[in-house]
Amino acid sequence: MDGEFRREQEFIDRVHRRVDDLCERTRESVDEALAPVGNGRQALLERDVRVAESTGLLAALEAVDGSLCFGRIDTSAGPVHHIGRIGVRDDDADATPLLIDWRAPVARPFYSATGHTPLGLRRRRHITTEGRRVTALNDEILDLADPARTGHEDPSGDAVLLAALDEARTGRMHDIVRTIQAGQDRLIRAPHSGVLVVEGGPGTGKTAVALHRAAYLLYEHRELLARRAVLIVGPNPAFLGYIAEVLPSLGEVGVLALTPGELFPGARATAEDSPRAAAVKGRAEMADVLAAVVRDHQTLPDPALTIVHDREALVLDADLVRVCRDHARATRLPHNEAREHFEGRLLNVLTDMLAERIGTDPFDGSQLLDASDVTSLRDELGANPEVHGAVDLLWPRLTPQRLVAAFLADPTHLAEEDADAVRRSGRAWTPADIPLLDEAAELLGQDDRAALAAAERERLERVAYAQGVLDISYASRTQEFEDRDDEDSEVLGAHDLVDADRMAERHEEADHRTAAERAAGDRTWAFGHIVVDEAQELSPMTWRLLMRRCPTRSMTLVGDPAQAAEPGAAGSWEMILRPYVGDRWEHSRLDVNYRTPSEVMDLATAVIRAECPDVEPPRSVRSTGEHPRAHAAEPGGLAHAVAERVSAETPDEGRLAVIAPRELHPDLAAVLPDVRAGAEPDLSRPVVLLDSRQAKGLEFDVVIVVEPSRYGTGDLYVALTRATRRLAVVHAEPLPVALAAGL
Repeated sequence: MDGEFRREQEFIDRVHRRVDDLCERTRESVDEALAPVGNGRQALLERDVRVAESTGLLAALEAVDGSLCFGRIDTSAGPVHHIGRIGVRDDDADATPLLIDWRAPVARPFYSATGHTPLGLRRRRHITTEGRRVTALNDEILDLADPARTGHEDPSGDAVLLAALDEARTGRMHDIVRTIQAGQDRLIRAPHSGVLVVEGGPGTGKTAVALHRAAYLLYEHRELLARRAVLIVGPNPAFLGYIAEVLPSLGEVGVLALTPGELFPGARATAEDSPRAAAVKGRAEMADVLAAVVRDHQTLPDPALTIVHDREALVLDADLVRVCRDHARATRLPHNEAREHFEGRLLNVLTDMLAERIGTDPFDGSQLLDASDVTSLRDELGANPEVHGAVDLLWPRLTPQRLVAAFLADPTHLAEEDADAVRRSGRAWTPADIPLLDEAAELLGQDDRAALAAAERERLERVAYAQGVLDISYASRTQEFEDRDDEDSEVLGAHDLVDADRMAERHEEADHRTAAERAAGDRTWAFGHIVVDEAQELSPMTWRLLMRRCPTRSMTLVGDPAQAAEPGAAGSWEMILRPYVGDRWEHSRLDVNYRTPSEVMDLATAVIRAECPDVEPPRSVRSTGEHPRAHAAEPGGLAHAVAERVSAETPDEGRLAVIAPRELHPDLAAVLPDVRAGAEPDLSRPVVLLDSRQAKGLEFDVVIVVEPSRYGTGDLYVALTRATRRLAVVHAEPLPVALAAGL
């Protein structure tokens, strides 16, 4: 080991000893916090806060253990800074920075300095480790006038990047914090305000950029985003599993990640729509349709309703109810919240009717009832079950689930063909149903009277219990004074310092969940920032939902219009964003493909340009020398031909994906050992079976695309661009013309 290796290894050992010490101290803090404490509310509160803070810190420290330090910058002014996934300070009086967080301003030159613009650096060093052992050093000289050399110079400056790109895949995305390129770093550190659109073709690292941007924003705006939380929206469960380790590896564990089918708390999409049904449900016009469906539940009696009260028959006809309905609608409140106004106006109408009937002098027509009598009549009517039944009939309480399920069973306010496409029975939700549920919730609002009443009952119970405690305290003190015969004692008891209401408040349960945990169950939560991956696939109705979740419009949207495949997608970025932010958004494009070899990308480019001549795919920086190959299957032998390819192509290290139309999965799973088809595939297995939608955003060493003639252009483009080494095509049906020409 030469001197440079030895010095870096000594530093790595020192950093890890410090982190180990921090972990041990944090564990001790958790143990101490969990130790039994007094029964006082303050003691319990302080314990819960200490536990939450300590466990969060411990999780962050343990998550970034591997490759903790990955770089070093030597400045022309003299100081040397080591760069890592998190910041670590030394255990000295000044808490001297030992390792600089990659997001800190002082670390930025590590990513953006060049020989032309060195930004005050003499040298940039990439440190490669396996566990805690230094395995390689790669130096870039940025000040050519500096004669000092280490023997670890990398003339091209690309060795670390190319080595990372050539690594075998593990079924999980790794962070790119060691190899962030200057163009990516600019987007990661872009200002926090507004909407940033990052467009990029296959393999450009747009997902990694979005995740690292989330980590950077959490670092820069910790107080705000820790309070409001960050939401990450990914296309499917497989994708979320694929990226699950990236943010924890960067020290961030408090982020909420969901698919579009999980964005409505309490409902999860488990079924699939036909393409036509998904397109209809995704239209922006569905908001007006659902509003009309809600209005349909605000009905007029036909025929008139008769309510019997104290032997008097009170008739509610359409004209009388229309007045009540118009009054409630004029409040512009959501349906369930406006119901109280409808009920109040209806009670007024019935009270006036009853008062006129029983309180009018038959001789001179004068009113015999005073105001208190009329109030009593109204209270009596309010307790009449027939009145409650009338309100339930004319203005029923509704839930989003009940409303949307009834609408889908009988799709009113739609053209006949559209209604036929979306009509269904049953309660299994689809991804396109989730925005409808959210829209319905917005139209209906919360009828929280029952919840408020229950909360008030619980509060009164706490007050009664607290009063009992204070009574016992008072009685005990009185007896003590009697025994001591000390009437002038100034000793204060609990009853002297606090009343029952205040004591009850102190014993309310505090919520110590993280912001992300609380946001997961709260439909009205306003996130501090939202990251949307494969944003080109979302429908206008899904965008309505997401914009409600982020009133500040602080978003990072990443995607590629050329890969759009979902029916009902909103279209261009301008069409997506104009209704919400006008032209107040920024657009950036990544045009370097780090993942897909040029041999594969050339084929995919020919396929996409055959349908979309204006598409500009990204430029690949890698070449493997292995060209894609097609393998024709005998009639009826497609599954066995795929199995033969899998056996021949599965790498010793890395992952292989079979990407096939969903209808072929049962036959393929039957002949592929240890491969299971399903909505949530295990990407850590050597071989995985996916359809093209599940493959979005993923990458594999080897990809086998099956029966490409059954794909749409966008889906085929996605499938062809998942490979980092080799691509094979297996087919029994004729190949698409552009694909056949390129093979």
